[in-house]
Amino acid sequence: MTRASLDKQPHEVASMFDDVAERYDLTNDVLSLGQDRRWRKEVAKAVDARPAQKVLDLAAGTGTSSLPFARTGAYVVPCDFSQGMLRVGKQRQPWLPYTAGDATRLPFKDDTFDAVTISFGLRNVQDTDAALRELYRVTRPGGRVVICEFSHPTWAPFRTVYTEYLMRALPPVARAVSSNPDAYVYLAESIRAWPDQPALAERLGKAGWSRVAWRDLSAGIVALHRGFKAS
Repeated sequence: MTRASLDKQPHEVASMFDDVAERYDLTNDVLSLGQDRRWRKEVAKAVDARPAQKVLDLAAGTGTSSLPFARTGAYVVPCDFSQGMLRVGKQRQPWLPYTAGDATRLPFKDDTFDAVTISFGLRNVQDTDAALRELYRVTRPGGRVVICEFSHPTWAPFRTVYTEYLMRALPPVARAVSSNPDAYVYLAESIRAWPDQPALAERLGKAGWSRVAWRDLSAGIVALHRGFKAS
């Protein structure tokens, strides 16, 4: 299996990410022109992790996204369903408590985490609404969710250029730097098919989250959604 299809069968998605794990962080850095570092900083600010708080970093991959939370003194759990990603992460940051888990059936008790977050992983889950409900379940009352995901540029002319980049330029660039360039064709397709900012906010509300809001990063290429679990 070299890529997943848009019906997002879990075994296909996991296999695809297993294949790209070794060079995943490097490839993302190249394809985003270094913007992924800025996006991670914005996620860390939005999560606002504090010492001794418990943070779930879902779809954490190799754990790169978990490091900013660990540096605050929070207890962060990187969780992913790609065993290949977790193996690479454990080699690089062996002190982090990597956990294998499916976003639609998380292996944690109710009301466990002060904050839950997922970056660039929600659109790869087969059942988005089930994942949002699971994140809600494992968050303590008063806790928060932060979702960072590719979205829809707000300025129409730029949106057209961006879509062309995704479908035409991204695969050749991926071929140059990725161990599995076909996977990035799926990733481009999944970005194009993903709901826009208001639609994702509505789905968060239906999953139980309150005070849902979002802000655009990089002109809407990425959107940062946040919500709270009522106390």
